[in-house]
Amino acid sequence: MRAAVIGGGSWGTALACVLGHNGHDVVVWSHDAEVARALAKTHENPKYLPGMALPKRVTGTHDLTEANAGAELVVAANPSHVTRAVMREALPSLPKATPIVCATKGIENDSLLTMNEVLEDVLPAEMHPYLVCLSGPSFAKETVLKQPTAVVVASPWEKMAQRVQRWFSNEYFRVYTSIDVAGVELGGSLKNVCAIAAGISDGMGFGSNTRAAIMTRGLAELVRLAVKKGANPLTLSGLAGMGDLVLTCTGELSRNRTVGLGLGRGQKLKEVLAGMTQVAEGVRTAKSVHDLARKLNVEMPLHEAIYRILYEDLPPKAALQSLTSRELKSEFQLH
Repeated sequence: MRAAVIGGGSWGTALACVLGHNGHDVVVWSHDAEVARALAKTHENPKYLPGMALPKRVTGTHDLTEANAGAELVVAANPSHVTRAVMREALPSLPKATPIVCATKGIENDSLLTMNEVLEDVLPAEMHPYLVCLSGPSFAKETVLKQPTAVVVASPWEKMAQRVQRWFSNEYFRVYTSIDVAGVELGGSLKNVCAIAAGISDGMGFGSNTRAAIMTRGLAELVRLAVKKGANPLTLSGLAGMGDLVLTCTGELSRNRTVGLGLGRGQKLKEVLAGMTQVAEGVRTAKSVHDLARKLNVEMPLHEAIYRILYEDLPPKAALQSLTSRELKSEFQLH
């Protein structure tokens, strides 16, 4: 099978690596011409995964038409804020009747659409049944190192999800299927905001008690919003919800937790982001979640506090005070 991966960052490269190990020929498109050349000549991504050898079947290009030519599978793995523009540019060369796997986690700022909804907005209706989203607890570096990993692919068309499942699955990369696209996408997106909160807590010197509270209450808020969008709450107890939340809130490789650590230690957001080479999706998603929660009238105090820290320069200590001084209530309420 020949696959095209649109997006030469760490996660797009890791998914290309999985497909390459499975015996498929993979062409990775990168907007960075130097990354594309390195992938083609040395089978390595020196910018995002330096020193990590990729299968010989994985190559690269700076030409979208070349990447998509003859592809039997397309993986969209660009950062959320450029997904619309890149996929609109790719549209003329996208093969017909071909699965398109969205592997990006995020919510578009202006439209408040998830990435699957963005693709539905960009692509013609006849392509919509071929859309599949992939999410779950998965750091790119550990995936390339073949460390055991489990993810989920979601599509309303179960047979489409099962086809993608077979192409990606192997002895270290286990893929489950779901028909709950909304739950899988929102779980993968909102956990990034919770990870910033967990990082802030760690940066302020708080311990495991606080982190556990953030993760659990963050999940409760996540479920409230997801259910309002039509998701199955059980989905959020699985890989795309709790699984990804645990990974991103506790893992040393988490970009969003890294942002939080800096903020918790007194750095300004611009200063933190200036020191990073990769996108922390939670920063943009925090704004989208803030706007979406207000639009749908969903109470999300933890996410609101992170929004205010990021966009209104609220000091983390004041944000903590606003959360701990809220009215006392029952833990579980009807969603």
